[in-house]
Amino acid sequence: MKEHKGANSFVSERQTVVTIGTFDGVHAGHRKIIERLVNAANANNLDSVVLTFFPHPRMVLQKESGIQLINTIEERKKLLEETGIDHLVIHPFTHQFSRLTALEFVRDILVNKLKAKRVIIGYDHRFGRNRTADINDLKQFGEDFGFEVEEISQQDVEQVAVSSTKIRNALLDGRVERANMYLQHPFTLKGTIVKGRGIGKDLGFPTANLEVTEEYKLIPKNGVYVVQTKIDGEKVYGMMNIGTNPTVGGKEKTIESYFFDLDKDLYGKEIDLELLVRIRDEKKFVSVEDLKIAMKQDQAFSKQYLKDNHA
Repeated sequence: MKEHKGANSFVSERQTVVTIGTFDGVHAGHRKIIERLVNAANANNLDSVVLTFFPHPRMVLQKESGIQLINTIEERKKLLEETGIDHLVIHPFTHQFSRLTALEFVRDILVNKLKAKRVIIGYDHRFGRNRTADINDLKQFGEDFGFEVEEISQQDVEQVAVSSTKIRNALLDGRVERANMYLQHPFTLKGTIVKGRGIGKDLGFPTANLEVTEEYKLIPKNGVYVVQTKIDGEKVYGMMNIGTNPTVGGKEKTIESYFFDLDKDLYGKEIDLELLVRIRDEKKFVSVEDLKIAMKQDQAFSKQYLKDNHA
């Protein structure tokens, strides 16, 4: 996969099949579209192109919405690369870009820059200034500029019954197994291990504190989760707490993981933490001893879950 920082830097010797979208999560519905894209490109001796945008349009046009995304842009790139596409075009979304008319977008971006011979798009896709153009307008532009439009029908979309909004809501509700089913891969928190307060060590559960720097990255509901990651090429399992540690007087939200059977200095390591299942809510215990008992129960649950599902 070749990555292009905007349509202006796109180069291809062949004409292309293009699909357009933000593709947050690269979920089952997205993968169905991209599979059609790759198959159409291969069948017609064309290059497959995914046109996506960063920042997310709502981060630019509706800053007050505070949208949280399933993927960082780096995670999105990695997931899209796995789909087998030829080109990923990440176009900067700006106020100026949002003012392009539908005609300007089609003529200047799709036709002149991306060399589109076919465009595969959902039945409900809207584009151009104020999102005023729809699939019928795109089909007319196709006739005018000489490209085909393949419409993904409402039936096809609803058959998958997946959307980025559904996944975000599932994660914010703590329903990580459902989110993972929609995504077809585990939801991931990517970050760097930094020094924490050292309280976990005092409790007999030395934890690694994950710092996620991208403010727009969605953090799931507070609570305790079973997680997995790779450290120095080795698969490692553990349990993670998202929350403020109220029993020991914590105030700031942290993401802390205790990895089973691991004795390594992790400070400064960058890891991809995959969430498998949520165990329980975070709660304030009457005493530290009660917290320790709960953590031992969490560990027992985690190990049994892993034995049953990841043996």
